[in-house]
Amino acid sequence: MAQDMSERLEYGVVWAFLKFLGLLPRPMARWTAAQLAVLLFAIYPAWNRIALFNLSLAFPDWEKSRRQRVIREMVRKSGWMAAEFAHFPRNTPGDLDHIMSVEGAENFAAAERCGKGVLLLTGHLGAWELLPFAAFVRPANGLAKYFVARAIDNPRVDALINRYRAFSGNLQINKDQAARSALRVLRKGGVVGILIDQNTSPEESIFVDFFGIPAATTTGLARLARHTGAPVVPAYAYWDDSLRKYKVCAEPALALERTDDEEADIREYTARFNKVIEAFVRRFPDQWLWAHRRWKNRPPGEEPIYPDQGPKSASPKD
Repeated sequence: MAQDMSERLEYGVVWAFLKFLGLLPRPMARWTAAQLAVLLFAIYPAWNRIALFNLSLAFPDWEKSRRQRVIREMVRKSGWMAAEFAHFPRNTPGDLDHIMSVEGAENFAAAERCGKGVLLLTGHLGAWELLPFAAFVRPANGLAKYFVARAIDNPRVDALINRYRAFSGNLQINKDQAARSALRVLRKGGVVGILIDQNTSPEESIFVDFFGIPAATTTGLARLARHTGAPVVPAYAYWDDSLRKYKVCAEPALALERTDDEEADIREYTARFNKVIEAFVRRFPDQWLWAHRRWKNRPPGEEPIYPDQGPKSASPKD
């Protein structure tokens, strides 16, 4: 009973937050959401500590003041994305032209012509929730777009967030049933996006370098690519200050060689994918979520990296 009440309360807060931002004019919604994001980071100082520590791992030569500037910008842009998300039900094609520009549509089209479906390699980069709105992500055969994601623990909030995502034509594949569902989509020539930039449980991952530090990284994308031959297209949406709007980009499909050694291929592919994500983060360090414990799970026998961790890694949901 208590859990049900807690879930209802949490759902009510998220629903009210999205409705409130969605009713505001877009510029005001972005400003308001940015201020709320600053407030949340003040309420939860652990997020700031994690972000600072992660930046010290990734950019050890930076001064603390530079890391703090990156975090401030990350928080502001996270608020902006929350506002954009709240406006999904109101977006029209004309609105989208003012919100974002598209680059690399020809790369997606070339991958789609292979006839094996398309795998989108992405992460929590920039305004990742805007990516499915890009016209080039819509399959020519009219199929829906799918993204693999872990279900939110609160089922009411999970359903609400997925309803908003569906306004872009984007449908979720639950991470727990990802392989079978993604295979069905790819066999029909559909599109499946997978975010690979968060800490993953050891049984679902391998350790490959991210900023020179082994990071538990999902093998799901690599296994799908090797099994189906579907092209892997890096894609992301980032804020472009010169344009004053988001730029949604698709890069050329990665050249992935298949050998007789499946596990070696999986490791090679996954390492390549991490390098793609790392290259984006190095280019736009303030447009990645540093407040996540990316290096929490460690290879067997290795001590925890984070100072507040005990001798055993905590849940990979953090």
